Amino acid sequence: MSEEIHQRCLVVGATGFQGGAVARLLAGRGHRVRSLTRRPAVARPDIAGVSFVAGDLGSRDDVMWAFKGATHAAVTMPLEYDPVRIQSYAANIAEAALENGVNRIVYNANTRVPPDAGMVAAFETRRLAEAVLRDSGVPLVVLRPPVYLDNLFSPWNGPALIDEGVLAYPLAADQRVGWISHDDLAVAMAAALFNDGLDGRVLDIGGQAVDGPGLAEEFATGLGRPVEYRALPAAAFEAALAKAIGATSAAGVAGIYHYMASGTDERLMDGDPEEAEQALGIKLTPIADWVAGQPWQTWSSRPL
Repeated sequence: MSEEIHQRCLVVGATGFQGGAVARLLAGRGHRVRSLTRRPAVARPDIAGVSFVAGDLGSRDDVMWAFKGATHAAVTMPLEYDPVRIQSYAANIAEAALENGVNRIVYNANTRVPPDAGMVAAFETRRLAEAVLRDSGVPLVVLRPPVYLDNLFSPWNGPALIDEGVLAYPLAADQRVGWISHDDLAVAMAAALFNDGLDGRVLDIGGQAVDGPGLAEEFATGLGRPVEYRALPAAAFEAALAKAIGATSAAGVAGIYHYMASGTDERLMDGDPEEAEQALGIKLTPIADWVAGQPWQTWSSRPL
């Protein structure tokens, strides 16, 4: 399969940050990109070359229409953690992909997933969607990233980081994480869409793995100033996030951090990037390089 031949790609989730990065990259490489959104009039004007069509993932007909003519599909589910709704979304995507002869689906689980089933909706709904997509019979590649660096470039992290040199996040200081950026996720998704020999693979992708102090050290290198890491309680993180995305979605997202705080699976977000890099033929960006490339001045009136 060659990416040199421009394909027709359906990107599920292009109005979000992760899916938006995928859509932007694919469109920039000359592929025809379409996405489904409930509000096409306000859908990501920063993404040139992407066609947004009105519709809902819960509507079989809307999803079927969005997939019409697609050769490949990149799927990131919305911040929805109701299993019935997620199963409906995944079933509609699977049926539409099969009906339209899609060559491959790449599913971004948006998190690592523990090997054993449990009670955390953030994991179990993503596991459920993965199973539904796999059962469709359409060739599937699954990517499971750990935590996004872009979470730290935000209004609830940026000001304290830039003005006070404090990097606060809801992970224990000794928790190792293979941080990855949205842009590197997009590169991985594109490689998974078009590279040969990947059908059926499940890849725990992730970049340079560091603990909290190690992350602060990388940020200090990238910013050229001292940075201190502080572990933020998961409950405090959830409460702050609820103000931005609502209590239900915040509870779903925060479920990951409550789970990590329990110490049940300390290695879940860790890992070596080499396996995924070799499988996908990509190279992930070092943390300090990513930090140095961000416009941190956005979050402070003080000159850097």
